[in-house]
Amino acid sequence: MRRLTLLRHAKTETQHSGQEDWDRVLEPRGQKDAPEMARRLRERKLKPDLVITSPAVRALSTAQIFARELHLPASKLLQDERLYLASPKVLKEVIRELGGHVNHLMIVGHNPGLTEFADRISAEREIDNMPTCAIYTLEFDLASWSELDWDSGVNAELDYPKNCSTC
Repeated sequence: MRRLTLLRHAKTETQHSGQEDWDRVLEPRGQKDAPEMARRLRERKLKPDLVITSPAVRALSTAQIFARELHLPASKLLQDERLYLASPKVLKEVIRELGGHVNHLMIVGHNPGLTEFADRISAEREIDNMPTCAIYTLEFDLASWSELDWDSGVNAELDYPKNCSTC
């Protein structure tokens, strides 16, 4: 079984006048939530083999915090501009193209596309919202990520900073 973990970037400062959306940075709560959520993954022994992230500042910062907390080398963190505000279709294309044969793949991205993708990829449950810094993890019976298709993920689990069932 292969595992896909979807991670929505952590809480971000409101866009300032004249600031590009791409350049928004994590607010203090986001800087606190990201290491905590990474620790939750680590405690469950869910360390990705590869992380593909949107290069927007907020997503890349979140991915870097996770990589640090999970002790992932920089070579396991890839940036792909297609993930910036990606649609479910584009997310699937990136995973199929870049996931290869890794057992555990993590994608770091943005709403609404990430939540829509999570909802479409699961065979078991509906997802109507992934809050900031939410982690949605599923398993797939695939030889490689190039075989990924809709409604195929099983054993889906959603966790997020204010989910105290895991606190």
